[in-house]
Amino acid sequence: MATYTMQVAGLKRELPICKVTDDLYIGAFIMFGDAELTVACARDLLKLAEDIEYDYLLTAEAKSIPLIHEMARQSGAEKYFIARKGPKVYMPDPISVDDRSITTLALQKLYLGSDDAELMRGKKVLIVDDVISTGGSLKAMEALVERAGGTVAGRMAVLAEGAAADRTDICYLERLPVFHADGSVK
Repeated sequence: MATYTMQVAGLKRELPICKVTDDLYIGAFIMFGDAELTVACARDLLKLAEDIEYDYLLTAEAKSIPLIHEMARQSGAEKYFIARKGPKVYMPDPISVDDRSITTLALQKLYLGSDDAELMRGKKVLIVDDVISTGGSLKAMEALVERAGGTVAGRMAVLAEGAAADRTDICYLERLPVFHADGSVK
């Protein structure tokens, strides 16, 4: 399998290049199980967030959960939110929004319990993700914050993939290109 070598948060990693469509391949950035990478990325994202005033952190299930947990731990935050991909029995009266992500073929939904939505009301929320590419998951998280009555304080990710790196409304640590079938950068 072809790979792409990159440096992020001072660490070198080999990302497998994976097919999304016949003409689009991506470098799969997976933090699950990589404690060293998770800790370093959380540290560096918190440095980027120093000038952002926020009350809570929010991410979408699932790949960014270790990242947001580590960011909360390092920053001393006692609470953060996870937009779930399905309603859970412990979620009172959940709110939901549609989510279309580049790495998931079908339309998904993101859910937030009304208890968490109530805590978010009137607060500034910093949205965190591992990779921002098309911005579909980002839009869904923004919509959840708005439905809950909160304000989006900022948007950040470890990597900005493809055209997302040209966005001026996000902060990120590194650019991640997209690829041709032969592994060359588009």
